[in-house]
Amino acid sequence: MRAVIQKVSHASITIDRAQTKEMGPGLVILLGIEESDGQSDIEWLSGKISRLRVFDDEKGVMNLSILDVNGDIMIVSQFTLHASTKKGNRPSYIKAASPKTAIPLYTTFIEQMQEELGKPVLTGEFGAYMQLNLNNDGPVTISIDTKNRE
Repeated sequence: MRAVIQKVSHASITIDRAQTKEMGPGLVILLGIEESDGQSDIEWLSGKISRLRVFDDEKGVMNLSILDVNGDIMIVSQFTLHASTKKGNRPSYIKAASPKTAIPLYTTFIEQMQEELGKPVLTGEFGAYMQLNLNNDGPVTISIDTKNRE
């Protein structure tokens, strides 16, 4: 699994040009799933994200987690995180999981994050056309790949 995590002051997502969801301060997680991903990737990644200390403490030092600040989370599926640009100019997405594999893992990841946080998270809709607007706070953007554990 690959995740791009952005600390935001505000974010919204419009799904299929109709339904819009909004959140306040927290994290937007763009999640890419590949065929070889499984439950251990979900558990490791959700734990890592919930404990990431990227929010300021009273001294202005990034020392608090999403749990400490009771922030919101939005999770959006993003198969393009597995794009390969090694050959030619048109990205290949061969490493991205098929919907048959990715949808159950995406759903399980959402459930695991909700369990970690103790509250619901906002989500995009797998396979739908989405427009994501966010105010990156900091800016803070972190990439994590479960295969490298970094």
